[in-house]
This record gives sequence, C-alpha cells and structure tokens, in this order.
Amino acid sequence: MTPAPLTERLRDPSGPLFFPVTAYGPGGSLDLDVYRTHVRRGVAAGAAAVFAACGTGEFHALLPEEFQACVRAAVEAAEGRVPVVAGAGYGTALAVRYAHLAADAGADGVLALPPYLVLAGQEGLLRHYREIAAATDLPVIVYQRDNAVLTPSTAVELARTDGVIGLKDGLGDLDLMQRVVSAVRTDVPGDFLYFNGLPTAELTQLAYRALGITLYSSAVFCFVPEIALAFHRALRTGDLPTAHRLLDGFYRPFVDLRAQGRGYAVSLVKAGVRLRGLDVGEVRPPLHEPAKDHVKQLAQLIERGYALLEEDA
Repeated sequence: MTPAPLTERLRDPSGPLFFPVTAYGPGGSLDLDVYRTHVRRGVAAGAAAVFAACGTGEFHALLPEEFQACVRAAVEAAEGRVPVVAGAGYGTALAVRYAHLAADAGADGVLALPPYLVLAGQEGLLRHYREIAAATDLPVIVYQRDNAVLTPSTAVELARTDGVIGLKDGLGDLDLMQRVVSAVRTDVPGDFLYFNGLPTAELTQLAYRALGITLYSSAVFCFVPEIALAFHRALRTGDLPTAHRLLDGFYRPFVDLRAQGRGYAVSLVKAGVRLRGLDVGEVRPPLHEPAKDHVKQLAQLIERGYALLEEDA
C-alpha cells in the first residue's frame, strides 16, 4: 500500500486500534493457530486496525523469523478487512530489516519503535527514522517514548519526510504534544496522524482529544473488546456519562492494578486474554507472569466492567 490509503483508513476509525498479544504454546514456541484466532476475533469484534508484533505483542522477545511469521499470520487473519501495521525497532539497520520482513509478510505499514538503548540527539533520531522510511515503501508511524522524544522542530522535519505519516505518543507530555501538533499544523499542512500510545490509553484519551488527537491504541481490547468498543463509541458520540462511568469503574482500577508489577502492561493483558478463554500462553523473559492474587483481581474487574455495560443497556 501507499501512504495515502493507510492514512485514509486510519484517519477516522470506526473502532479501537488492536494490539494483539503474541500466542505461545506450552513449550514457549509460537502458536500461530491461536494467534490467528486472536486476531480474527479482534477484527470480527470491530477493531479498526491490527498492530502486530508491537509492544503488547512482545516485539522485543521475537526472533526475526518469528516476527515475520506473526505479521504474515495477522495479515492472513485480517483478510484485508482492516490494515495491519507491524513493529520495527532496535538500531537503524535492524529496524530497516524488520521493515523489509513486514513488507514481505504483507503488512500495510510500520510502527517504528524507539531505537535500542542509546540516548540519541535530535539529529540522530531524525536520521534514524528517515533511513527507515527511505528503505521501505511501507508508510511509517514514529513511536515517541522513553529514549526517543522529539522536539516540535524535529516533528516538523519528520512530517516533511516522504513515507512518514504519523506520530504515536507514549510519553504523555501534553504540553509537548500541543506544541508538536501546532508546529506541524503551521509548517506542514496536511493529514499527519497522531496517536495516543500510552499504556491503557483510554485513561488519558479525553485529554488527548482536546488536542485533536482521536487515535489511540487499546491493549484492553485484547480481552474485553465490548468494553473497549463501548468506550470508543462514547468518545465518538460525545457520551461523557458513559465514558466517565467506564473510566471510574473499569479503566482507572485496571491502571491501578497494572501499576502493581513491572511489565504488567503486557503480562496482565495476556492474563486477561487467558481469563476470557483463549490460551495464548505466558510472556517470555525478561517479562514475568502477574501474581495469582493480581490475576484474581483482574477477573473480578472484568466482571465489574461487563456489569457496567449491562447497566448502560
């Protein structure tokens, strides 16, 4: 696909952006049959796009051939109904390699994850993302977080770069994002996309919407798609009472629980998928499984979330 069609398909999504977990079998190897089922169910539930083998999908733990197998399986499961975007990361050369693997697997775009470990300056970050974009025909979304934080002027230069179509923010600095949006809007008018990429992005999405950022990732969609869809619909229609009820009764308690352990933004989500009946296996090291009591609390929270939906009905 060319950048324009992907931009058009993502501009006003009808549902959340789905970041599936990666399924492993009992021995820890990929279980692509279960993974296809997971992706297929998400698409059928109303996901607007599939972001395969990204953060929630444990990109860091996948071998290159496993990464490509996951992306290909996601493309097969999506059947063209929604776009599939794949992660790409580490240093520039490896990120380019992953972008090529994603393209060969049929992906529609690339989410460029922060470069591995190093604290690069703005000039180096700009060169990094430009080299990824120049090396592939796939449109590129840049993921800002941790060691890859962009100034407004760097964001403007990225928006001018052929093939770069958007910026996903996992930092949460609303002052910075307002200045980025304003600078790009002033200097590069067009359809540059912005995404709220914070963990459990629903919790902050009302604030991001005030900046004009309507796209957001939803890991919660992996295991409670009906709740994620209800919240997405409430945002689209301006139904603030429903949005607040879900925030207060489900999302905030979930974030409080997620904060109880390192890596829970992935492992707790994976536990949620298992609780809902799909055995996607455990996380790979260096992540670890949630404590049993935390999984029990998650099960109770899921019940509470669905009870909230029944109240709305």
